[in-house]
Amino acid sequence: MTKKIFIAGSGGIGEAAALLLREWADFELELYLGDINEENLQKAKEFVIGNSGRTSKVETVLMESDSISDAMKAAFDACDVLLDCSPGGQAPRMASFAKYFKMHYANLTEYVAETDEIIALAKEAETGFILQTGLAPGFINVLAMSLYNDFVGKYNNEKVEKIGMKVGALTAHAHEPHFYGFTWSPIGVATEYVKDSRVIRDYKITERPALSARERIVIGARTYEADLTSGGAADLPDYFAGKAKNLDYKTLRYVGHYEWVENQVKKLTKDENLPNRLQEVMLKAIPSVEDDLVLVHASVDGFDAKNRRRMIEKAFYVLPLEINGKTLRAIQTTTAAPLCQAAMMLLKGDLKGVILQSQIKPSDFMKGTFVSKVYQT
Repeated sequence: MTKKIFIAGSGGIGEAAALLLREWADFELELYLGDINEENLQKAKEFVIGNSGRTSKVETVLMESDSISDAMKAAFDACDVLLDCSPGGQAPRMASFAKYFKMHYANLTEYVAETDEIIALAKEAETGFILQTGLAPGFINVLAMSLYNDFVGKYNNEKVEKIGMKVGALTAHAHEPHFYGFTWSPIGVATEYVKDSRVIRDYKITERPALSARERIVIGARTYEADLTSGGAADLPDYFAGKAKNLDYKTLRYVGHYEWVENQVKKLTKDENLPNRLQEVMLKAIPSVEDDLVLVHASVDGFDAKNRRRMIEKAFYVLPLEINGKTLRAIQTTTAAPLCQAAMMLLKGDLKGVILQSQIKPSDFMKGTFVSKVYQT
């Protein structure tokens, strides 16, 4: 039976998700691409179908920004799942459409208030709502859960010293003084640099300022720096409170970048507009770059039954991917693949209500078609 998937937002992640689904899904499907901009829709459709041997239908739906049109209603009525690639502030609205039209739903946003609103909205839903299922939050959290399960099974100890999650969306090359290039949303980068990070310290959930716990780490014989940033931990602090003495999410960068960022922040007024001000400063100094890579690292550190310290860790290094002569940047595939995998779980399972990252079965997720092909798990 043909499954129908609506993708809200036809930007870089939306078009990547559509392409991966159309090329790699193991069942018949139809795609509906939705966006508020007609030009973006046509560009995304051509990106998905161009040079492809697949015949799956791809429809476009021009969406209203603050209401619902007849075309939207017809598409929602027809579809089995809504994949939300729209701006994070739109997430509750998209989720409400999913609930009303009895579609499954999955999104990417790291926004806390919007996520809490969706949790309340979807608590008793008849369909499944998998939240925060991109790269970070998303893949990194499931990877951490997988390593924790391995640690408990191998060392017979459910309490651990530390769970660390680290992700870097980086450029292949970096130049002083900032040692960085934008590969995704500048405002997203600026925001995560100034908003507090939710962590566990001494088994209790707390918050720490962004960029307040810098460390250097060697991954694959290369040295990076990592520091606290907001949003990437998903619901793992709630799950591991009382089980992990320490838990945090940090963003990986080339050495020297965070010192440059701190020097810029010191010059700016500290108020609610700080993310926008920091973004302006960064955009003047830092180029946007297409040639990217994504680095993911997770670790679980603790003691075995004989009180010997142990660590289990895993890293993934992802480069751009070419499909049908079109290049998907690493940030596109590493974000879209977990979203596509979530769609498969929703369409093939009997999931209902809200599913957070700690509730996803790691073995099924990591071995799934989309995640395994992109991350080489």
